[in-house]
Amino acid sequence: MNIWETSTEPDAGRSYDGSVSFGSHLAVGLDRAVDRLASAAPSAPPRDWMRALSEHFTEARARYPDDELCLVFDIDGTILDLRHLTVHVLLAYDRARGTRLFHGLVADDVVHHEDEIEAILASLDVADDRRPDVAAFYRAHLWDPDAILAASRPFEGVFGVIRWFQLQPRTHVALNTGRPDGMRDLTLRSLNTIGRAYRVAFPPELLLTAAGGDVPQAKLAGLERLREAGYRVVAVIDNEPENLAAMARIDRAEEVLFLHADTIFRSQRPHRARVVSGRDYRLRELVPPRTLPDRVQFVWHGVNDVVNLDRFLDSEVAWAEIDVRSDPFGRLVLRHDGFEEVPWSREEPLLTAEEALDRLVAAGRCVKLDLKEGGPTLAAAVELVRGLGLCDERLWFNAELPAIGEEGFRSLRAGFPSSTLSCPVDFLVPLVLAAAADQVLDLLRSWGIDRLSVRWGPRAREVLDLLEQMGWRTNLYGVPDLESFLEASLLLPASVTADFNFPEWRYFGRGSGQRVAASVG
Repeated sequence: MNIWETSTEPDAGRSYDGSVSFGSHLAVGLDRAVDRLASAAPSAPPRDWMRALSEHFTEARARYPDDELCLVFDIDGTILDLRHLTVHVLLAYDRARGTRLFHGLVADDVVHHEDEIEAILASLDVADDRRPDVAAFYRAHLWDPDAILAASRPFEGVFGVIRWFQLQPRTHVALNTGRPDGMRDLTLRSLNTIGRAYRVAFPPELLLTAAGGDVPQAKLAGLERLREAGYRVVAVIDNEPENLAAMARIDRAEEVLFLHADTIFRSQRPHRARVVSGRDYRLRELVPPRTLPDRVQFVWHGVNDVVNLDRFLDSEVAWAEIDVRSDPFGRLVLRHDGFEEVPWSREEPLLTAEEALDRLVAAGRCVKLDLKEGGPTLAAAVELVRGLGLCDERLWFNAELPAIGEEGFRSLRAGFPSSTLSCPVDFLVPLVLAAAADQVLDLLRSWGIDRLSVRWGPRAREVLDLLEQMGWRTNLYGVPDLESFLEASLLLPASVTADFNFPEWRYFGRGSGQRVAASVG
């Protein structure tokens, strides 16, 4: 389903990261690669590295529609932020020695490469006489399996980027790391443990490790192995400039985009060659508007006034959510807040449910009714909907449990057997996480509810996964911005409900007009 507006031009106000110049401190054998990378015009306008990657991938797919395309990621310093590992090991030193040298230490305090322990200790003002013992302990334990499993933290957004590519047809993400062969199993276990929440998994055959001590040469060999296996490498992301320059040797056709993860790195920035450089993994720069998964229903939240209705109808979003309640005259109107909580005023324009539904049905759209009240309001809403002639597949009823109760949900299921029937379950999240929600969820299922709404937040991924393991279809709502919307969409829930206030994509949803706190799914 194509849900996006016709215009795909970027907003003029978007910001871009500059690309970073690299040059020739490399070995003689890398001269050709450095010369080729140096050919980029110095006057070229800077662009965001994720946008550059998106454009390059689109071009590669158009050029090679049937090939197995492969993007190659480094791990340490590119996917994983090893500052957290450094902090973990230094705190382990304090615990082992009974000291407090690193009290209050956090990842942002680490400004040197994880291998440069002397520089790290100097920057933290550790006393000279303590540094040898700390350094020895640190080197002995930096790559302990327990430390790797406990302290592996991804850079924000990187797993969303990987997920997007893994969802593309005939597209693969390989890992090309300087870690030795002996760390293969540990590496896969730690990355797949982290990736589970993002629905990312790395197969063993796409993990390339270093057999010897020459990491740049090992990475070059890794790309050759991928090509021999039939993959067309289209992009390489690494935080070490010397690795990028080494791998460029294999790109004789000049078809690979090299991207520098500008985090913490040891090799010097060369002066002659250029690659696209950046630090933030932003989905909003990577994902073109028309490439989100069609397996997800997208819902424009709070289409409660004429302006928002017009903006919704000007879009290609299929589903509109309207908040239905009775006004003091007894009419069905669209309003999020109750009239007791937020009294109406003589100047307040109220859009009637009948007028809004007539326009939505005439435009061929699907309707999600968030029923704010039971009793006469529910009965009137059912009568109104029946008169529209909408098939059940274009109808979705949502309500909080106290609003319409068991009787209301059962009546909706009986009256509209093939429609979607949902409720927000944020109150159940602690029980879901504790594996103690089965009885309540079984009760909801017996009422006819077939979709559960979960507010977007830090635990949403985990809750979504647990609910889907129990056979539930899910709706994610309360996504605050475009980046969150994209992250939520790539998890492939049944639906995502959002205000669609995304100026970057020329969507200007107004929201529901909510003025008092409430949970709405």
